[in-house]
Amino acid sequence: MKQWMSRTLLRLLGWKIEGEKPLHHKYVLIAAPHTSNWDFPLMILFAWAFGIRISWMGKKSLLWPPLGWIMRALGGIPIQRKTSNNMVDSMIDAFEELSELVLVVPTEGTRARVEHWKSGFYHIARGAQVPIVPSYLDYGQMRGGFGPALPMSGDVKRDMQLLRGFYAPMKGKFPELFGPVRLREEDAPEAGAKRAAAS
Repeated sequence: MKQWMSRTLLRLLGWKIEGEKPLHHKYVLIAAPHTSNWDFPLMILFAWAFGIRISWMGKKSLLWPPLGWIMRALGGIPIQRKTSNNMVDSMIDAFEELSELVLVVPTEGTRARVEHWKSGFYHIARGAQVPIVPSYLDYGQMRGGFGPALPMSGDVKRDMQLLRGFYAPMKGKFPELFGPVRLREEDAPEAGAKRAAAS
């Protein structure tokens, strides 16, 4: 019922539903472009439309009652934001402990334009040895869905080139706020190689 209602609502809102449900039981799901407050509820609707139960990271204060009950029901996982390494390690542990986990990571971390994506999604996928599935909301053609599962090789530039190619035709609600699909590690090849090797 939830799947049918989600698909119906998306069509009423003018959205086209594309692609197939990923077959993997565990993967990192990246959400881009992220330029509007509408992106989160639309992402939830698309996940429901495909019958995907997603989990996403949120600061612990956001998941306190009473709002926290709703956020947890929508897949929220509370995290301590003391350091990015602790967050990455916690998510890797979660993948090891659970038989199924679809973890959504907003790569840009903000609706404002940024020149580099946050690399947590990449290091979580590498550390947990799970693929990355790119999801998208293309406001230019009013379409959304899920791309192919992409295993990360550890060659940061090569892996990110796959994602750049995938997101090249996509437009956010506010296209000027969607910055380059790029990690800082690509600007520092030696540092990126060392971190990838350690993952």
